[in-house]
Amino acid sequence: MSEHRNRIVIAGTGSGAGKTTVTIGLMAALKRRGLQVQGFKCGPDYIDPTYHTAVTGRPSRNLDTWMLSRDTMREIFLRASGGADLSVIEGVMGLYDGKDPLSNTGSTAEISVLLESPVILVVNAQSMARSAAAVVLGYQKLDESTRIAGVIVNKCGSRGHYRLVKSAIEQECGIPVVGGLQRDGGLDIPERHLGLVPAIERGELDGLFDRAADLVEGGVDIESVLSLAGTAPALAWPKERLFSGGPSLSPGPIIAVARDAAFNFYYRENLELLEQYGASLVYFSPLAGETVPGDADGLYLGGGFPEEFAAVLAAQERAKRDLETRVRDGLPVFAECGGYMYLTRSITDRAGETHAMAGLIPADVVMQEKLAALGYREVTALRDCLLMETGEAIRGHEFHYSRLTADGEPYPYVYQTKGLRGSGFEGYHSENLMAGYTHLHFASNPKVAERFIERCLEYSRKRGEDRGRA
Repeated sequence: MSEHRNRIVIAGTGSGAGKTTVTIGLMAALKRRGLQVQGFKCGPDYIDPTYHTAVTGRPSRNLDTWMLSRDTMREIFLRASGGADLSVIEGVMGLYDGKDPLSNTGSTAEISVLLESPVILVVNAQSMARSAAAVVLGYQKLDESTRIAGVIVNKCGSRGHYRLVKSAIEQECGIPVVGGLQRDGGLDIPERHLGLVPAIERGELDGLFDRAADLVEGGVDIESVLSLAGTAPALAWPKERLFSGGPSLSPGPIIAVARDAAFNFYYRENLELLEQYGASLVYFSPLAGETVPGDADGLYLGGGFPEEFAAVLAAQERAKRDLETRVRDGLPVFAECGGYMYLTRSITDRAGETHAMAGLIPADVVMQEKLAALGYREVTALRDCLLMETGEAIRGHEFHYSRLTADGEPYPYVYQTKGLRGSGFEGYHSENLMAGYTHLHFASNPKVAERFIERCLEYSRKRGEDRGRA
């Protein structure tokens, strides 16, 4: 079965070309027209989808061809884009940048080809005129299966400069330049630092979104963009689907999910797979001092920014002690990155202040200015654990500035990790607790979601039996 979806990929010649500015401005301008816009982000990034969601009012999704199979990636796109007038897919890095410098694997180009989507290439034309045509021509020639359908020229010095660049590209490359944006110092997207999400939640970036919409409306031919998006052909659903279309109707466990400004990094498909296999999800805020809901049969502590709120989290003694009691009682807990950090004894922030955390993992965390880890990871279980069996693998992504120091060896590592820069050991395991820095994508191995459900059901039955004996 095939369905038509209007769609466009916004790609850049490289990081910093302006694709995020163009993407956000285009989304906001289309929303002003009353259109339903669905956002997507190529690659594993959590931050850009937060912008998309805030602008469009629809949850943005990640499209990834390294963590996920091609069929699963396409299914995620088709599921999420249903009911939207237009899908805007923001690229990652440069158009052809991905996992492998010798192929398109994991790149925006690969996703555009698999989704048969036209691409608008954003080119930084600062200090260039005719040379901009050579840049675009090179991108066209590198892989002609990638359909570069149009160009937006960014950082033009003047309208005259834009006309020079536009005429050169259209003459030499045979594709339309659908817009040009002049340099605008007031529209720099804030550094993607760790205070970004709460700033969005407080509405502090609404003015920036409006300004981006004004800029795009003033410099981009939106009708031409819509026309290009409408040329995308119907897209076939994969023969075998991972998602059944909705949450399971069968009764299952209740899984508590931490969700607030400190903990908010979740691949949406992770949550939807848990629901599909029967879980009911309930949300709570450790940052607000809320305890794990009493009827919860499991806990999912996602990533986020605990270091930004370490003093507040440290002061929530009741929440920390309740969590300790629940874990000692056997509550199944899975924690990623920020959640992992929260479960240690302490976090030392960038100012050198040390804050007491939950104390369930015998380790301490120190923030540093230098990036500690960044990249795709394939992790293999070193032992039977909460979500995995020994030797089983799953894919994910790691990105953090913190360094964890454990209480000597042997530390109960849960994973052996393999990434672009070699391998190592990572994470922590106890009987009912599994934690690590790697953000796992459950759709790369759905068995992990099923196992989490099974362990939560076991805990629920045990609690019922204990109450019956009491």
